[in-house]
Formats: sequence, C-alpha cells, structure tokens
Amino acid sequence: MVRLIAGLGAMALVACSPNGSAAQDTAPAPAAETGPALSEAGLQLTDVTVVSGDERHTFTTELALTNAEQARGMMFRTEMGDDEGMLFPSYQPQARSFWMKNTPLPLDIIFIGPGNRITNIEAGVPYSTDSVFSDGPAVAVFEIRGGLSEELGIKPGDMVEWELPE
Repeated sequence: MVRLIAGLGAMALVACSPNGSAAQDTAPAPAAETGPALSEAGLQLTDVTVVSGDERHTFTTELALTNAEQARGMMFRTEMGDDEGMLFPSYQPQARSFWMKNTPLPLDIIFIGPGNRITNIEAGVPYSTDSVFSDGPAVAVFEIRGGLSEELGIKPGDMVEWELPE
C-alpha cells in the first residue's frame, strides 16, 4: 500500500512539472517581483540629471540613503565612471559638509540647494580630512568624478533632477 501511494505521488509530481505535457495548456507563471536596481556595493540606483543650459547630463547614481551609507560614501572606491555618481539626500534642508577621509578618488562635490539648484561645487581632494561646505542649506549632495563638472560645463545655478524611492 505504501508503494502504491508513493507511486501515485511521483506520477502527480511529473504531471505538474513545467516539462510535462500538462504544463503546455497552462498560463505562464507570473514573473517574480523585482526590487530596486542595486549597485555592486548594494546601494539603490537612480538616474540623476543635471540640466546645464541646453545640455542634459544623466548619471547612473548610487543613493546613500541611511546614515551608515552616507558616512561611508565613496570611501575605499578606486573607480568611478564618467556617467556615474552618488547622491546624499537631506531629508530637511541643512548646511552640509564633506571630507575625503579614506577616499582615494578625486571627486566633484556638488551641493544642491532648495529648488534643486546647484549652490556650489567643491573639489574633493583624495584622503583629505579638510571639510568642504555647502553655501547655505542643501537638500542633497551629488558626487561625480573630479574635474567632470568643469569638463561638462556644470556650474552653480544649474538644475538637478532625481527621484528617491518611496
């Protein structure tokens, strides 16, 4: 009797498998829900666009959302592409300051004020513990490869666009 039950169970499994003939008449299984896109460092990604005159410069950007992510920032990173960045949003406009401790890459540190306009751009010097400051309250700070702002003509007053996850 045990063999009979085991045999019937095995036949039922074969009949329900995706490769069995019974599967041909069924609708495909719904795709698994995917979460947000993540960087190699495990940070959520979003597009950040800087509107500078008639030019739009879009960067695939890591979001430093938590205090721990913001404290780590770009520390220990040795590469950053010209189309990549990191965004540090403030949940309330506030004066911001950054340093480059343990950061081997030169960075442009772009302070974004209320209205999503760039207030100032400071050079992040590798490994420096000297702070650079926002000119007034900032709603976010955006980091890109050092010197890229000048190369692309990005300047104070330019608009920065992004969306944060809900």
